[in-house]
Amino acid sequence: MSPLVALVVGLVLGGVVAATVILRFPRDLERSGSDAAAVGPPEAAFARRLLDLMDPAVVLVDVDDAVLLANPSARALGIVRGSRLLVPELLSLVQTVRNGGSRRADVRLPGDLAGSGPRLMGVHGVRLHSGTLPLPGPVALVLQDVTEARRTEAVRRDFVANVGHELKTPVGALTLLAEAIEQAADDPEAVQRFAGRIACEADRLARLVRELIDLSRLQGGEPLPELVPVQVDDVIAEAVDRTRTAAKAKGLQIAVGGQAGLVVRGVESQLVTAVTNLLANAVAYSEGENRIAVAARARSGFAEIAVTDSGVGIPRKDRQRVFERFYRVDQSRASSTGGTGLGLAIVKHVASNHGGTVTVWSEEGLGSTFTLRIPLVISDTQGDSTTTDAVAHDALKEGS
Repeated sequence: MSPLVALVVGLVLGGVVAATVILRFPRDLERSGSDAAAVGPPEAAFARRLLDLMDPAVVLVDVDDAVLLANPSARALGIVRGSRLLVPELLSLVQTVRNGGSRRADVRLPGDLAGSGPRLMGVHGVRLHSGTLPLPGPVALVLQDVTEARRTEAVRRDFVANVGHELKTPVGALTLLAEAIEQAADDPEAVQRFAGRIACEADRLARLVRELIDLSRLQGGEPLPELVPVQVDDVIAEAVDRTRTAAKAKGLQIAVGGQAGLVVRGVESQLVTAVTNLLANAVAYSEGENRIAVAARARSGFAEIAVTDSGVGIPRKDRQRVFERFYRVDQSRASSTGGTGLGLAIVKHVASNHGGTVTVWSEEGLGSTFTLRIPLVISDTQGDSTTTDAVAHDALKEGS
């Protein structure tokens, strides 16, 4: 229980007279609100006023499970109607507290109670009694919304587990390759082959560490640099240059098209990283003599940068999850593509930090289009209704 909650509960039942007033006139207090708090000693009025102002929900339940009082936060949750507590799990917790003393538990509230979706509440139940009140006495419930806190804890646990798993693969490979080199010391050709594999695994490990650092910075580990005007053409040119070698190694061509001269407000290095990651993803999942297109277009006050490939496509069930950290549509392709599962997560955070979004269109066997939307600096380019998807597909057709 927080110090503020402890203070309020202590004030509510800290004095025999104050407690008697609150328990004797609960219905009057509920009907007339804070004005009724003036009845009785100053401690009772002060306690009631504090309860009304508290952000945590507080409910006081009598020995017959009737609600003696509930502050506005509790009633806003929809867990109290009149003098009844509506959530069976809370009533069960009240009984447990009444029989065994103080308890803490997480209780999930249905989404239809207050109309704001299901929420997870951290509940602290305390049995209250004094020498003038009959045992077992009333039970106080203090509820705080822990939905986001529990979600963050789960994400953190998953993140640590995923990082450990991803690090284990290259580290294990490096260990095995070092042993293989030691055993093949008399075979220069084998040593050279194993050394090449070590270099690949070391590069993969370095890329994972680098992307973890980038992701940490983007998620608030460091303050966002000042946003300045950035030429979209320069961003695309740099990203294409970084990806061209990998594309050429797979026999892929990168076509650039769309509207020139667009300017956005942002951090150029982050935008280059985002577009590079989209292009690298397109290269990784494209085969044969396919083309990859990147195109920019102004639309509704945003610069849309679309990267289109003719690769394997993404199943419908996976399309919204591809931006999650370490998520891969096909785990069996992870080693062949050399990806870390962080590239699209980085793109998502870059877009968010710039006040934009990233979306995906895809069909299995037809390919995918990832569209990065960043607010424009120049307003007179707004209103162009041509989508970047269409421009990217036109670029794909050029030279076919």
